[in-house]
Amino acid sequence: MRYFPLFIDTQNLPCLIVGAGEVAARKLELLLKSEAQVTVVAPDVCGTVQHLAASPQVTLHQRPFESADLNNVRVVFVATSDEALNATIHAEATKRQLLVNVVDNTPLCGFITPSIIDRSPIVVAMSSGGHAPVLLRYMRQKLESLIPANVSKLGAFSERFRNKVKSSLASVTARRYFWESVLDGDIAEEVTQGNEQRAIEKFDAALSAAIENKQTEGQVYLVGAGPGDPDLLTFRALRLMQKADVVVYDRLVSPQILELVRRDAEKVYVGKAKSVHTVPQDDINQLLVKYAKEGNRVVRLKGGDPFIFGRGGEEIQRLIEEGISFQVVPGITAAAGAGSYAGIPLTHRDHAQSVVFATGHLKDNSIDLNWPSLAQPNQTAVFYMGLTGLPIICEQLVKHGLAPTTPIALVQSATTHQQKVITGTLADMPSHPQLGEIAPPALIIVGGVVSLHKQLNWFEPGTTA
Repeated sequence: MRYFPLFIDTQNLPCLIVGAGEVAARKLELLLKSEAQVTVVAPDVCGTVQHLAASPQVTLHQRPFESADLNNVRVVFVATSDEALNATIHAEATKRQLLVNVVDNTPLCGFITPSIIDRSPIVVAMSSGGHAPVLLRYMRQKLESLIPANVSKLGAFSERFRNKVKSSLASVTARRYFWESVLDGDIAEEVTQGNEQRAIEKFDAALSAAIENKQTEGQVYLVGAGPGDPDLLTFRALRLMQKADVVVYDRLVSPQILELVRRDAEKVYVGKAKSVHTVPQDDINQLLVKYAKEGNRVVRLKGGDPFIFGRGGEEIQRLIEEGISFQVVPGITAAAGAGSYAGIPLTHRDHAQSVVFATGHLKDNSIDLNWPSLAQPNQTAVFYMGLTGLPIICEQLVKHGLAPTTPIALVQSATTHQQKVITGTLADMPSHPQLGEIAPPALIIVGGVVSLHKQLNWFEPGTTA
């Protein structure tokens, strides 16, 4: 390493910034996140620096640089547009053995300001030595998505109980295993969600179990996997998937999303094909209970959103009955994903002022729905699981008031590279020549907004009718 990474104690650290343009403003803004005391010297001051200088941490001198400005400082940032002045300040600061950084001039930098992810007291700093700033920015974006924004709470929580764990568990290895279980499990989730009292109760129970070498009970996470594209997962969903011991997943979870699950997690398939229930719902509920009581972190991975035709409510009712802790992570529901990727806005000022979701699932060869409420003008109706019942849906909507010419779209495998969209009207869709090419999972969208598909369609890997 040419540049050795260090973290400097900034409490009352005297720093100097020479220059007061927008470049200098970025350095000042960064220093104000620390406890440093900052002096800014420049004859001309931009509005941003003027605003930041209102902080009690900042002393602003609106005048040219003087050698005396280097007295009693330890860190110097040089950010003027005068290259000769920058070189002079660098030479003098170096002679005084000060830490000096000439912005955007690596050869004149005694230190480099790293790319920072700030979750104080947890701080991540990265540097490319000034050679690959774009790559560094890319890596930071990746890490930002993986590190929870409120992980600072976890850092404070760990500091608070560090001595208690140290006095309770004599072995370094035992302490390491204990902290790994805390940081990977539901205690950490409770902390980051702000449930401090519950976190403390679970922490005390886990520590007592560790002292007695007992197994603690697990937790269930109901996670919405979204409509199919793994890029549409929430940060929280991805984080929980990567720390799961057991993943219970259904047919609507794409292989690409399943690839993001922790490699050594046990994967249990409970998918349901059309009209064929591979695993009855009661058995799925019992599976969640069983794995959680064995001490596992269980992710119940569902296509779309757990609470929109995902039977998530039934599953957590059972967990509550069994006294098992759980969390629900919302996902992008299929209707939102399908509409967005098919160029069909579910609401639009000129076409639909409301949207309604319904299940088109057949029972006894019929669909029992409130058809008058679905067949409303200026409304978008989205039917889940309605492919088999398509003729009935079209017939009933016309029967209850919608015009036979009302636009309708079928969207197959929305947001994925298998996506396919066909459009038509309520009158002709049941006999559409391409209907046989549409396979589940597919969504039905009915309403004037469908007429916008050809104009707004931006994502179409398959074909469009």
